[in-house]
Amino acid sequence: METGSPHETGTRGADGFTGPAAPGGSGPARNAAADAGEPEWIALPPGLLKMRRLLLVVWLGLITLAAGLVPGLLAGPAWAAFALLPLALAVWGWVMIERNWRSWRYAERADDLLISRGVLWREETVVPYGRMQLVEVTSGPVERHFGLASVQLHTAAAATDATIPGLDPAEAERLRDRLTELGEARSAGL
Repeated sequence: METGSPHETGTRGADGFTGPAAPGGSGPARNAAADAGEPEWIALPPGLLKMRRLLLVVWLGLITLAAGLVPGLLAGPAWAAFALLPLALAVWGWVMIERNWRSWRYAERADDLLISRGVLWREETVVPYGRMQLVEVTSGPVERHFGLASVQLHTAAAATDATIPGLDPAEAERLRDRLTELGEARSAGL
């Protein structure tokens, strides 16, 4: 479900997003999730999907040119049919990128941060606030062009490092500040 908001909130079932929370984090969807003990999941903004699709089109477009134009010029027009393979990959990738984008979500709970992702193999990472050592906000040139940033979480155990890609820069900075504050408060008791 794509909306005009920078990100969607609500709960998701095993197959994806099932409904948005009411604006302002209250209302029936929020209360039902809170009553059931479910965390309030936040989906990634649509800018990440647009960026990934553009990269797919650019890279597979270059491959299509190379696979169709070069053999077509050197070996004849019949060999230009090889350009259809990258085009088929582009169509398949277009759908898969959206499914992957929809699978990413995160939730802030009282004691930890949940990050969930994956279409075929679902992966859910739980990062306790007290175990966070470093929270970074990064943004490469392509991400900056699309107005996106990523939050990278580092813990003592490298296996639990986690990333939340494609956030709005303001949300990434808010999340970094909040996680840093919670991490300092929770680690002070250790």
